[in-house]
Amino acid sequence: MVEQRDIYNKHFINKLAHSIEAAYSSFSKDAFISGVFHAEWHNQSLKERMRHITTMLHKHLALDYHRALAVLYKVAPEFKGQLAGITFPDYVEQYGLNEWEMSMDALAFFTTYSTSEFAVRPFLLKDQKRMMEQFLTWSTHENEHVRRLASEGCRPRLPWGISIPSFKQDPRPVFPVLNNLLQDSSLYVRKSVANNLNDISKTHPDLLLTFTEANLNKHPHTDWILKHACRTLLKNGHPKVLQLFGFDQNHQVTISNFQLSAPETAIGGSLTFQFDLYGETEEKIRIEYAVDYVKSRGNRTRKVFKLAEFQVKKYSSKHYERKLSFKNLSTRTHYSGVHTLTILINGIEMGSLDFHLQ
Repeated sequence: MVEQRDIYNKHFINKLAHSIEAAYSSFSKDAFISGVFHAEWHNQSLKERMRHITTMLHKHLALDYHRALAVLYKVAPEFKGQLAGITFPDYVEQYGLNEWEMSMDALAFFTTYSTSEFAVRPFLLKDQKRMMEQFLTWSTHENEHVRRLASEGCRPRLPWGISIPSFKQDPRPVFPVLNNLLQDSSLYVRKSVANNLNDISKTHPDLLLTFTEANLNKHPHTDWILKHACRTLLKNGHPKVLQLFGFDQNHQVTISNFQLSAPETAIGGSLTFQFDLYGETEEKIRIEYAVDYVKSRGNRTRKVFKLAEFQVKKYSSKHYERKLSFKNLSTRTHYSGVHTLTILINGIEMGSLDFHLQ
């Protein structure tokens, strides 16, 4: 299986070297390629490879920051839409922290080809006030990639990115940036805003609740953002959030014939569950199922999965059947023991069944 770190491969390095040489004839592409593929290359992670490439670029360009950027400006468009292109903003992160204005222009430019979301984090840690002012400016930029950078760059919990402890403690400085993007025409940007708000919900659910109450039902784009932002709170069965989105916990829905295809299965195997749903009145419902997985130390952790969401009709019924897979994944390792499957409607547990994984 191809690993993500292998986006940095011989093809990419050769293309990068030739592109740099075409833009700057004094660049020694052979020495650069030789320097990149050093003894530890095969053991390095994606971000370690990225940083090593950046270091080798700096060494073999042998130019001051301003002149090096001029070369990279010419080359970056050739890697548009490629994750591997984060090498270019990484150069800014590594060598431009003391050249603020020049670096801000470079990050905005490079993010239109491959995201600068990781490279902005050290600038945010260095001068939060100044960087937040920059994010606010970027939030009204004409380019959707730059507007997305405004949101993604100030996420409290950016995956792969440096953590921002101050925003975990108090995320309120982020809200002015997000306010500018609540009605953004780009789904790409709206997804980022929703993810930022979802980050906030994990440590400050009440802040997100207040923000949602203040902005819901003002614009379709905003409503989409807020619903997606509240996904963790919805899965957690937060009563006020469920109510905000029209899910009544005093619903008149029942389930019957809830059963599993077998009482046990092996790791790597699967089980099927089914149940019948009956609606007494017309109302909006959110159907989820939760699995309490056994962990390595014998404790259990619940994972909630959305099954359906719709307006149930009065005196209507529906049959559901789904398969549970217990194959080990990179994101989940299974352990033997008693697991529990639970059906939830509008956050309320409607029935549970135990099964044994061996």
